[in-house]
Amino acid sequence: MIRKLAVLVVALGLTGCGGAAPQGAAESASRLLAAALKGDRVAFEAEIDRAAVRDDVRRQIADVARGSVLDVEGGPSEFALDRMISPAAIRVVHAGTGETLTAPPTPAQVAKLMREVDGRRACVRGKAGDCLLTFAREKRDWRLVGMKAMDVEIEVASR
Repeated sequence: MIRKLAVLVVALGLTGCGGAAPQGAAESASRLLAAALKGDRVAFEAEIDRAAVRDDVRRQIADVARGSVLDVEGGPSEFALDRMISPAAIRVVHAGTGETLTAPPTPAQVAKLMREVDGRRACVRGKAGDCLLTFAREKRDWRLVGMKAMDVEIEVASR
């Protein structure tokens, strides 16, 4: 009985983590990371839903401020948010070394970092397993809808 319960707990824990990256999500994430690596703002913008990412980053900053007993009416300005949501805000490095990649990560490399969150969303996880970049299916394409407000460093394993 205890053994069956332990197996059930482990199985539930694994299903809570979500499955592998949904089809198309890794390709979109790979294009976004390539744009970040190259500093290509046009390609970066093509992969994001800026309004959704702004809302996500604004919410995170407000949560941090409230945790520090600081409340700034309206939160950060659009200008401040837009500076946080840029190719420069995302570092793409080799896992283990921290050296900046010289070539964009392939969709297969990115897929290893991604997990399905629910039927419509998937995220690129960081070293600690936290969600650094969140993508959502919009019609047929996947777009960035959320990102960690600070310290977005994606570690990609060698090919």
